[in-house]
Amino acid sequence: MTHLWVRAEQRPNEERVGLTPKGAAALIAAGIRVTVEESRVRAIPIDGYKEAGCEIATENSWPEAPLDAVIFGLKELPEDGTPLPHRHIMFGHAFKGQHSGRTLLGRFKAGGGTLYDLEYLVDENGRRVAAFGYWAGYAGAAVTLKTWAAQQRDEECPPVGVYPSKNALNAELLAELDSIKISRPRAIVIGALGRVGAGASDLCEAMGVQVTKWDMAETASGGPFLEILEHDLFLNCILARPGTPVFVPRAALSSPRNLTAIGDIACDPDSDYNPVPVYDHATTWDAPAVRVATDPVMDVMAIDNLPSMLPVESSEDYAAQLLPSLLTLSDINGGVWGRAATTYKSHVKGI
Repeated sequence: MTHLWVRAEQRPNEERVGLTPKGAAALIAAGIRVTVEESRVRAIPIDGYKEAGCEIATENSWPEAPLDAVIFGLKELPEDGTPLPHRHIMFGHAFKGQHSGRTLLGRFKAGGGTLYDLEYLVDENGRRVAAFGYWAGYAGAAVTLKTWAAQQRDEECPPVGVYPSKNALNAELLAELDSIKISRPRAIVIGALGRVGAGASDLCEAMGVQVTKWDMAETASGGPFLEILEHDLFLNCILARPGTPVFVPRAALSSPRNLTAIGDIACDPDSDYNPVPVYDHATTWDAPAVRVATDPVMDVMAIDNLPSMLPVESSEDYAAQLLPSLLTLSDINGGVWGRAATTYKSHVKGI
């Protein structure tokens, strides 16, 4: 029997989960054994999983799970260097030249396990089967606007946290923007036709921010993109990959510009293909933006788990997208899972 083991997340400020109780019940009805670890922080309580018929395990006990279990989580594993013998479904951030990814792949190779990277679960047409993108865009635009608002007060962006709903986030941000007695900033979104860009654009429009929406057609020239510097905010919603142009070069920091706040929602600062090479590390909930220039000011927001700011809505949305693929888990060597395994094997060869 196929066994799916949903682990607790161990990263700070990570309350999301990729499977809801309703989805777990559907998997069990399909003949898949489901174990869910207890968690002190998961936004969806454990009682729902119990009622769905899941087996309940101690928090963070997945290393002792049966070797045939498929371990399912979202964010990073503890960086303890231990070999990984299980099959893991997670965001590995290891296939796009990320320097930390080589270490993770080495752990899988040493243990004989397999990484089914959630970013690389694709259908027969190469389209991702599930993504948190919309909520990453929504939350990322909100934090970038908070960064801009703080600049107007001659401050740096204060810490951010979890919101019970997007309505609560919207109400707080509207009040903050309304307290600033100047016009709303102008924003440009690159990747506006994708899920991330749609979320970013929706948040901006809900706040009364004028949005210029760009996608592949507008960036096909390869740059330079002086139009970006004419806006107050730039929201990057395009994943870094070979051939991605540079949108804001380091020279922009000392160039004439209106741009003062960048939301690098795609957030690949350690990728060889980073399209916003004015910063070199992800930001955090405690320090949401890094200041990269002072005259004039430029701040970059690059939090890499933005959907966790809205953990209930983002979890329910993502889990609904992913469930059809999880229901095919018994055929882990075929379909979406077979394609993901092939991607893993192609990247682990050189390790």
